[in-house]
Amino acid sequence: MNRPLLVLCALAPEEWALRGGDWANALGGPAVLARTGMGAQRTGRSVSGLLSVGDRPYSAVLLTGFCAATVPGTRPGEVIVADKVQSVSGCSTATRSPEVLAGALRGLGLPVRVGALYTADRVVRGRERQELHRAGFAAVDMETAAALAHLPDGLPVAAVRVVVDTPEHELLRPGTLPGGLRAFRTLRATVPALMGWHRAVSREVQPPLTPPTLPTLPQEAS
Repeated sequence: MNRPLLVLCALAPEEWALRGGDWANALGGPAVLARTGMGAQRTGRSVSGLLSVGDRPYSAVLLTGFCAATVPGTRPGEVIVADKVQSVSGCSTATRSPEVLAGALRGLGLPVRVGALYTADRVVRGRERQELHRAGFAAVDMETAAALAHLPDGLPVAAVRVVVDTPEHELLRPGTLPGGLRAFRTLRATVPALMGWHRAVSREVQPPLTPPTLPTLPQEAS
């Protein structure tokens, strides 16, 4: 039996954007959309609570929302699909089928970059962001690694973030508001691709069908 997709975001605007998307015909029933709150501690508590009910109530988890780009020239509204996520402690986690998700997003006409995501413990600006770019990270957020740390092994997980601020236009500087509106619309537009990824990974983890074992009749005594 297919179980629903769990979609996690941190902030109210992210939740509003996602709820406005087209979730029709979601595999396993309606996707469960939960807002964790900002930062690692709130995210960890929220994920633990969501997974404490029943035996593996979700078939896959998708971590999404907004992010800050580290790569110069990245534009607000560009979609970052994480192929790995690293925490401040250096723990690195690979995601499931990032190219499948990226392909589904490109099929919607969205600009997509696949790369590494860094989860920081504070807002990262200026020189720190430049250092993350030199280290090979495409974007930075504050929740994804914390969520991953509380998920069970074997559960398919993806992380997709929409750029809201860039090295050229950092948060709360001129240009952020138009970029935020563009990111909001883009996040809403990703929903069909998120469901497409869920269908793809659900097929990957389905157990193979085996023929039923027929009962053996007892032999008559001779």
